[in-house]
Amino acid sequence: MDNLVSRILAGDEDAVREFYTSFVGKINSYLEKRLPETEDIEAFSHDIFLEAIDSLPLFEGKSSLKTWLYKIAHNKLVDWYRKKKINSLILSQLPFLEIVAQEVYEPEFQYEKNKLRDKIEYTLRSLSSKYRQILRLHYEEQKSVKEIAKIMNVSPKAAESLLFRARAEFKRQYETG
Repeated sequence: MDNLVSRILAGDEDAVREFYTSFVGKINSYLEKRLPETEDIEAFSHDIFLEAIDSLPLFEGKSSLKTWLYKIAHNKLVDWYRKKKINSLILSQLPFLEIVAQEVYEPEFQYEKNKLRDKIEYTLRSLSSKYRQILRLHYEEQKSVKEIAKIMNVSPKAAESLLFRARAEFKRQYETG
């Protein structure tokens, strides 16, 4: 088999055909046992062989060529089933997402959103200027505690403490307001 790998890597087309014909039956049999009937085994098999040819320079010979090819087939199957699972999860959520998307444009949703924004603004106005400043820097401008410390001319520990107290005061004011 080392000779076959060397010939393929040298660009010998006959070696590629020999490689394919030597293993295609075994790989197709492997796939038939693991794929649903609806899947196109031939297309799947071609993908496996294309990947094997592309990856052949990485073949170290620590296992047989057949074992290495089965590993590629196994990984392709795992990827296919993983994608299938993700797609089914996404598709199962489509009705819910459509409802949410429709509700976003409903007047009631817009009213509640505006009401929430107004309450947040009112709560922010009720805080001290220092608390307002640090909350705006952190949440609106996405500044880190270190950056805030430089802007406010305090130590990072003092900025962290001030941010903690500002959050607590905001929460208290929001819940009572």
